[in-house]
Amino acid sequence: MTDKMKNGIAGAAGGLVNGAFGGGGGMVLLPLLTKWSSLKPRSAFATCVAIILPMCCVSTAVYLFQVRPDLWQVLPYLAGGVAGGIVSGLTFEKVPVRVLKLLFGGFLLYAGVRYLLW
Repeated sequence: MTDKMKNGIAGAAGGLVNGAFGGGGGMVLLPLLTKWSSLKPRSAFATCVAIILPMCCVSTAVYLFQVRPDLWQVLPYLAGGVAGGIVSGLTFEKVPVRVLKLLFGGFLLYAGVRYLLW
């Protein structure tokens, strides 16, 4: 399988998860990026974030037209997400890759258990 095919499959898997669950495409995309690409781990994390933005924009547009969430309820989450994104973006290079991997793995484990028990 060529690199382009692997990248397309990884992107499609991330998009499917993101669209189906309203987020979480990065949980699928990051492991595939680190396994199938020649990117260094820090570059894989950054690439994953860059890929997630357009996927989330598409998912947002679909949900806005189909589900029509109350935008006033969405705003506090959006503000918190922007603040968290700024803080983590500014501190990203200062965090050791091992810590990033442990945090990401811990988050995957926590999210998986939460969804199974929900």
